Amino acid sequence: MTRVDITERAAKVVKQLKAKHGDLIFHQSGGCCDGSAPMIFEKDDMYLDESDILLGEVEGVNFYMNQDQFEYWKHTHLTVDVTEGRGASFSLEIPLGLRFLIHSRLLTEAESSFFNSK
Repeated sequence: MTRVDITERAAKVVKQLKAKHGDLIFHQSGGCCDGSAPMIFEKDDMYLDESDILLGEVEGVNFYMNQDQFEYWKHTHLTVDVTEGRGASFSLEIPLGLRFLIHSRLLTEAESSFFNSK
């Protein structure tokens, strides 16, 4: 079971970005100018610390969220998607005229039991 998945269209964009930039990470932003969007960075361009939680991996890219934000989202399953339009962030997809976004749903009972048992 996974906490985070990715659509086929978003996976294609990630593959394109990996080919250009190498190792990447996703970080689910907590708001401000980027509006709580998933952002993708070159692996060494994003500072992570003990307050960042690894939620999973999508298309070979680790997906992180700050623990304070996770408290609000811990009951949800996330799916990374992409849409046309420019976001207001430093995420690598922005120059392509695209922006990543999140679709969320509540965890099923089975998923909730699975993740709470860890």
